Amino acid sequence: MKIAIYPGTFDPITNGHLDILERAVRLFDRVIITVAKNPSKKPLFDQEERYTLIRAAVKRYSNVEVDTFDGLLVEYAKKKHATALVRGLRAISDFEYELQMALMNRKLDSTLETVFLMPNEKYTYLNSSIVREIARLGGDVSGFVPDVALKALIRKLQKKK
Repeated sequence: MKIAIYPGTFDPITNGHLDILERAVRLFDRVIITVAKNPSKKPLFDQEERYTLIRAAVKRYSNVEVDTFDGLLVEYAKKKHATALVRGLRAISDFEYELQMALMNRKLDSTLETVFLMPNEKYTYLNSSIVREIARLGGDVSGFVPDVALKALIRKLQKKK
């Protein structure tokens, strides 16, 4: 069985993330979306909230699992018997960082491959930071996130007011 890990912060999950997932589920027998706990980031949604939003957004996929992790990604991948990491590349600006991470992960575990997938062109500008900022400023983000994430964003931002 070919298992891939799709790691990320997913704060919140976007339609771009789901587009990458659509591509990954066609390539792998099982895809594990895992919500990273990154102490250097201050997410809008805590790890449990992001986990819950992702589960709701991907429930139609029978070969997708949602999980959380803390620590080294390569160690998590070993524990899950994964052979690949899935990463989305939107633009050249993503490439340098993603290449460094892929090479470091290869150095830590030479059996783990990184697979770069490009989203549909309509998502090349989209990221969670932009979505959060537009939502904070009262803009319409309904075309950028699944409904479950949209509702959560509205609730979360109304509480902060």
